[in-house]
Amino acid sequence: MNADCVALLVIRRGVPPLGGDEAVAEAGGDALLVGAGCAEAMAQLPPLRRAWCAESGDFAAGAWARALAPVLRNVRRVVLPASADGRDLAPRLAAELDRPLLAGAVRIGERGAELARWDGRLAVTVDTSRPFVATLVPGVRGSTPAEVEPEVTALELTVPESADARVLEVLDPDPATADLAEAPRILGAGAGLARGGLSGPESLDLLGEVASALGASLGATRVVTDAGWAPYERQIGTTGVVVDPDLYVAFGVSGATQHTGGLGNPRHVVSINTDGSSPMTAMADLGLVTDAQALLRELARRLDVPGSEHA
Repeated sequence: MNADCVALLVIRRGVPPLGGDEAVAEAGGDALLVGAGCAEAMAQLPPLRRAWCAESGDFAAGAWARALAPVLRNVRRVVLPASADGRDLAPRLAAELDRPLLAGAVRIGERGAELARWDGRLAVTVDTSRPFVATLVPGVRGSTPAEVEPEVTALELTVPESADARVLEVLDPDPATADLAEAPRILGAGAGLARGGLSGPESLDLLGEVASALGASLGATRVVTDAGWAPYERQIGTTGVVVDPDLYVAFGVSGATQHTGGLGNPRHVVSINTDGSSPMTAMADLGLVTDAQALLRELARRLDVPGSEHA
C-alpha cells in the first residue's frame, strides 16, 4: 500500500468505531478497514474516498498488528481513532513497525501531532522526522462528506496463528461511568437545575438517577463542576470534554459559548429553561420553557426512580 496517510479502522459487525469518520477525514479520505462487515461499514463513513477492505473476522490485536505491519510499511502516517479497539491495536502496530506512537492527538500534521494531555487541559506539540502511528481523539475534529463514490480494493490479510488475547464478550458501556465523548445520550446539568427545593448536589444526584433509568450519561457545565456538584470528567465544553451525542437534554443550561463549543454536532437537542431566549433554547430542536428542577422531579416520579418519592 502506497499512501502518505491512511486511517486504520477496526470494524465490528459492520459498525465502524467511534471517531472513525474523523480519522478518515484526517487521513484525506484514505482508510484501511479490517474486521467483520467492512463493506457495510463503508456506508457509515461519509469522508471515505479510497478504501482497502480486509475481512478478517473477530478482533485479535496482536495477530492483526503482525499481519498489518507489512501492508502498512510504506505508509508514513497511520491514524487510528482513539476508540477502545484503536487504543488496543495502535501500540502493538507501532511496536511491529518500530515507530513512535503519538497517542491522544487532536490534530495530525505532516511531521507530528498536537496531543491532548492532563484531561485536555494542555496541548503538547510533538514533531518527528520518522514515520509514526497516531490515535485521534473522537469528537475534536468533525468531518465532511467526500460526495464521491469511494474507490474500493479488497485486501487479503494473512493473520498468523499465535498466542493472543481472546475476546470472550463485548459488553455495552455503563452510561454512568462511560467516557462522555462516547456517550450517545446525555442529560446535561446547568446552574439553573439547582433553583428549587433541591440543593445543587441533590439535583445532580436525582439527574443521575433519571439518566440511569433512561440509559443516558450525566454531563454538566463548568459552573456545576466548579461548584463541586459533579466531577470534572463530567464537564462538557471547550475546557472539558468534547461530545457528539445523538441526544442532548439540557436542564437549566443557559448555553454559554464555552459549553456549546464542546457539544459537537448532536443530532437532537432538548432545552429545559425558564428563559425562552437563552442561547441553549435557541439552538434546541425542542425548547421547554419551564422550571428545570420541577420538570426533573416530575420526570423522576413518572420513571419511578429510587428516591423520587422524596424529590
